[in-house]
Amino acid sequence: MAARSKTKKRPAAKRSAARKTTTAPDALALLKADHAKVTAMFQQYDRLTDRSQAKKLELARTICNELKVHTRIEEEIFYPAVREALPREDDLLDEAKVEHDGAKDLIRQIDGMQPADDLFDAKVTVLGEYVKHHVKEEQNEMFPKVRKTKLDLREIGMRLAFRKEELMQQLAR
Repeated sequence: MAARSKTKKRPAAKRSAARKTTTAPDALALLKADHAKVTAMFQQYDRLTDRSQAKKLELARTICNELKVHTRIEEEIFYPAVREALPREDDLLDEAKVEHDGAKDLIRQIDGMQPADDLFDAKVTVLGEYVKHHVKEEQNEMFPKVRKTKLDLREIGMRLAFRKEELMQQLAR
């Protein structure tokens, strides 16, 4: 018994940190979770009435912030890795970049507007349609091809998660 009491236990903080590194989602799971989250927010936005101006503004800003972070992590980390692993898929990645650019332009416009402004709801709706199309192409065309590569999707997922957290903290400031 005495020998047992002499063994040191790691502090709880270190145990949970170690646990987090081993359970990091792979890159595709992380990106799919982002897609699902934003899709749900667009559906929630569609259910809001004209009397919910404050809720519309808050939700539209949240959607835009989530998309800003998502596009950044894809463009900084995921797409370069995919482009290297799938050199024959330049067209698919180029289309994703153009879709991101279109979405970022709408996000900038929405960020400068209020729900009572003309076309606010229309711009949020079109952004949702852009995102829906983009998600469909990524999940049905790009992700299956990526899954077949030798990319370390856990390592990329960890990098995506860390960068995402960093960007979310910057937005919160």
